[in-house]
Amino acid sequence: MIAEEDWYGREVTGRTYTRYSFVDTDWTEIRTENAVFDACVFSGVRFNASRHTGTAFTNCTFQRCTLFDTAFTDCKLVGSHFQGCEFTLLAVRGGDWSFTALPGAKLNRAGFDRVRMREADLTGADLTGAEVTGCDLSGSALRGCVLNGADLRGSDLSALDPRTADLAGARIDLGQAAVIAAALGCRVE
Repeated sequence: MIAEEDWYGREVTGRTYTRYSFVDTDWTEIRTENAVFDACVFSGVRFNASRHTGTAFTNCTFQRCTLFDTAFTDCKLVGSHFQGCEFTLLAVRGGDWSFTALPGAKLNRAGFDRVRMREADLTGADLTGAEVTGCDLSGSALRGCVLNGADLRGSDLSALDPRTADLAGARIDLGQAAVIAAALGCRVE
Protein backbone atom coordinates (compact mmCIF):
# COMPACT_ATOMS: atom_id res chain seq x y z
CA MET A 1 0.00 0.00 0.00
CA ILE A 2 1.16 3.48 -0.87
CA ALA A 3 -0.71 6.04 1.22
CA GLU A 4 -0.62 9.83 1.41
CA GLU A 5 2.51 10.15 -0.71
CA ASP A 6 3.33 13.08 -2.95
CA TRP A 7 4.18 11.84 -6.45
CA TYR A 8 3.84 15.32 -7.93
CA GLY A 9 5.55 15.57 -11.32
CA ARG A 10 7.08 12.08 -11.24
CA GLU A 11 7.86 10.17 -14.40
CA VAL A 12 6.95 6.48 -14.31
CA THR A 13 8.29 4.65 -17.37
CA GLY A 14 8.16 0.90 -17.99
CA ARG A 15 7.40 -0.01 -14.36
CA THR A 16 4.91 -2.69 -13.30
CA TYR A 17 2.65 -2.50 -10.24
CA THR A 18 0.44 -5.50 -9.44
CA ARG A 19 -2.22 -5.42 -6.69
CA TYR A 20 -0.98 -2.16 -5.22
CA SER A 21 -3.29 0.18 -3.33
CA PHE A 22 -2.70 3.90 -3.82
CA VAL A 23 -4.59 5.82 -1.12
CA ASP A 24 -4.90 9.63 -0.96
CA THR A 25 -1.80 9.98 -3.14
CA ASP A 26 -1.08 13.13 -5.15
CA TRP A 27 -0.40 12.25 -8.79
CA THR A 28 -0.66 15.84 -10.00
CA GLU A 29 1.36 16.36 -13.20
CA ILE A 30 2.65 12.77 -13.12
CA ARG A 31 3.73 11.28 -16.46
CA THR A 32 3.44 7.55 -17.13
CA GLU A 33 4.70 5.83 -20.25
CA ASN A 34 4.46 2.12 -21.02
CA ALA A 35 3.83 1.38 -17.35
CA VAL A 36 1.52 -1.39 -16.12
CA PHE A 37 -0.90 -1.15 -13.20
CA ASP A 38 -2.73 -4.46 -12.85
CA ALA A 39 -5.52 -5.10 -10.34
CA CYS A 40 -4.56 -1.93 -8.45
CA VAL A 41 -6.86 0.21 -6.30
CA PHE A 42 -6.69 4.00 -6.54
CA SER A 43 -8.63 5.61 -3.69
CA GLY A 44 -8.76 9.39 -3.33
CA VAL A 45 -5.89 9.83 -5.81
CA ARG A 46 -5.52 13.22 -7.50
CA PHE A 47 -4.66 12.71 -11.20
CA ASN A 48 -4.79 16.44 -11.95
CA ALA A 49 -2.91 17.53 -15.10
CA SER A 50 -1.41 14.05 -15.41
CA ARG A 51 -0.45 12.50 -18.75
CA HIS A 52 -0.49 8.77 -19.51
CA THR A 53 0.89 7.30 -22.74
CA GLY A 54 0.78 3.62 -23.66
CA THR A 55 0.11 2.73 -20.03
CA ALA A 56 -2.10 -0.16 -18.91
CA PHE A 57 -4.50 0.21 -15.97
CA THR A 58 -6.09 -3.26 -16.27
CA ASN A 59 -8.75 -4.48 -13.86
CA CYS A 60 -8.12 -1.48 -11.60
CA THR A 61 -10.59 0.22 -9.28
CA PHE A 62 -10.73 4.02 -9.08
CA GLN A 63 -12.65 5.31 -6.04
CA ARG A 64 -13.29 9.00 -5.33
CA CYS A 65 -10.42 10.07 -7.60
CA THR A 66 -10.11 13.50 -9.18
CA LEU A 67 -9.21 13.56 -12.86
CA PHE A 68 -8.89 17.24 -13.78
CA ASP A 69 -7.20 17.96 -17.13
CA THR A 70 -6.09 14.32 -17.31
CA ALA A 71 -5.01 12.78 -20.63
CA PHE A 72 -4.79 9.12 -21.63
CA THR A 73 -3.17 8.42 -25.01
CA ASP A 74 -3.21 4.86 -26.36
CA CYS A 75 -3.78 3.47 -22.87
CA LYS A 76 -5.45 0.20 -21.91
CA LEU A 77 -8.05 0.34 -19.13
CA VAL A 78 -9.76 -2.99 -19.84
CA GLY A 79 -11.93 -4.17 -16.96
CA SER A 80 -11.34 -1.11 -14.78
CA HIS A 81 -14.10 0.38 -12.62
CA PHE A 82 -14.68 4.03 -11.68
CA GLN A 83 -16.74 4.84 -8.57
CA GLY A 84 -17.56 8.38 -7.42
CA CYS A 85 -14.77 9.99 -9.45
CA GLU A 86 -14.72 13.59 -10.67
CA PHE A 87 -13.89 14.11 -14.35
CA THR A 88 -13.14 17.60 -15.67
CA LEU A 89 -11.47 18.15 -19.05
CA LEU A 90 -10.76 14.42 -19.46
CA ALA A 91 -9.08 13.62 -22.81
CA VAL A 92 -8.79 10.05 -24.08
CA ARG A 93 -7.15 9.40 -27.47
CA GLY A 94 -6.91 5.86 -28.80
CA GLY A 95 -6.49 2.83 -26.58
CA ASP A 96 -8.77 0.14 -25.24
CA TRP A 97 -11.37 0.87 -22.55
CA SER A 98 -13.42 -2.29 -23.20
CA PHE A 99 -15.36 -3.69 -20.24
CA THR A 100 -14.63 -0.48 -18.30
CA ALA A 101 -17.35 0.52 -15.84
CA LEU A 102 -18.30 4.21 -15.69
CA PRO A 103 -21.91 3.99 -14.45
CA GLY A 104 -23.37 7.38 -13.58
CA ALA A 105 -20.07 9.15 -14.36
CA LYS A 106 -20.22 12.89 -15.00
CA LEU A 107 -18.22 13.07 -18.23
CA ASN A 108 -19.46 16.47 -19.41
CA ARG A 109 -17.28 17.85 -22.18
CA ALA A 110 -14.92 14.86 -21.99
CA GLY A 111 -13.14 13.83 -25.15
CA PHE A 112 -12.98 10.23 -26.37
CA ASP A 113 -11.41 9.89 -29.82
CA ARG A 114 -10.87 6.51 -31.57
CA VAL A 115 -11.23 4.60 -28.30
CA ARG A 116 -12.29 0.96 -28.20
CA MET A 117 -15.06 0.85 -25.57
CA ARG A 118 -16.66 -2.51 -26.35
CA GLU A 119 -19.09 -3.60 -23.66
CA ALA A 120 -18.25 -0.61 -21.47
CA ASP A 121 -20.82 0.27 -18.80
CA LEU A 122 -21.96 3.85 -19.35
CA THR A 123 -25.36 3.33 -17.73
CA GLY A 124 -26.70 6.71 -16.61
CA ALA A 125 -23.46 8.49 -17.54
CA ASP A 126 -23.71 12.20 -18.39
CA LEU A 127 -21.80 12.95 -21.60
CA THR A 128 -23.38 16.35 -22.22
CA GLY A 129 -21.27 18.24 -24.73
CA ALA A 130 -18.71 15.43 -24.89
CA GLU A 131 -16.81 14.32 -27.97
CA VAL A 132 -17.18 10.59 -28.53
CA THR A 133 -15.85 10.34 -32.08
CA GLY A 134 -14.75 7.24 -33.95
CA CYS A 135 -15.28 5.05 -30.88
CA ASP A 136 -16.30 1.39 -30.83
CA LEU A 137 -19.23 1.31 -28.40
CA SER A 138 -20.56 -2.05 -29.61
CA GLY A 139 -22.22 -4.02 -26.84
CA SER A 140 -21.91 -1.10 -24.41
CA ALA A 141 -24.54 -0.43 -21.73
CA LEU A 142 -25.94 2.99 -22.61
CA ARG A 143 -29.29 2.92 -20.80
CA GLY A 144 -30.16 6.31 -19.32
CA CYS A 145 -27.10 7.91 -20.88
CA VAL A 146 -27.29 11.69 -21.38
CA LEU A 147 -25.79 12.65 -24.74
CA ASN A 148 -27.18 16.19 -25.09
CA GLY A 149 -25.04 18.14 -27.54
CA ALA A 150 -22.46 15.33 -27.73
CA ASP A 151 -20.50 14.76 -30.93
CA LEU A 152 -20.96 11.06 -31.69
CA ARG A 153 -19.91 11.06 -35.33
CA GLY A 154 -18.11 7.93 -36.50
CA SER A 155 -18.85 5.94 -33.33
CA ASP A 156 -20.58 2.55 -33.32
CA LEU A 157 -24.03 3.21 -31.82
CA SER A 158 -25.46 -0.27 -32.48
CA ALA A 159 -25.97 -0.84 -28.73
CA LEU A 160 -27.85 2.46 -28.22
CA ASP A 161 -31.58 2.28 -27.57
CA PRO A 162 -32.65 5.85 -28.40
CA ARG A 163 -35.78 5.41 -26.25
CA THR A 164 -33.65 5.12 -23.10
CA ALA A 165 -31.05 7.82 -23.79
CA ASP A 166 -31.26 11.60 -24.03
CA LEU A 167 -29.93 12.58 -27.47
CA ALA A 168 -31.16 16.19 -27.80
CA GLY A 169 -28.78 18.16 -29.99
CA ALA A 170 -26.32 15.28 -30.44
CA ARG A 171 -24.27 15.36 -33.65
CA ILE A 172 -24.47 12.13 -35.66
CA ASP A 173 -23.63 11.09 -39.20
CA LEU A 174 -26.00 9.60 -41.79
CA GLY A 175 -25.03 5.99 -41.03
CA GLN A 176 -25.77 6.54 -37.34
CA ALA A 177 -29.10 8.17 -38.22
CA ALA A 178 -30.08 4.96 -40.04
CA VAL A 179 -29.04 2.83 -37.03
CA ILE A 180 -31.09 5.01 -34.66
CA ALA A 181 -34.10 5.03 -36.99
CA ALA A 182 -33.95 1.23 -37.22
CA ALA A 183 -33.73 0.98 -33.41
CA LEU A 184 -36.94 3.03 -33.26
CA GLY A 185 -38.64 0.52 -35.55
CA CYS A 186 -38.45 2.56 -38.74
CA ARG A 187 -37.75 0.96 -42.07
CA VAL A 188 -34.70 2.54 -43.62
CA GLU A 189 -34.75 2.10 -47.41
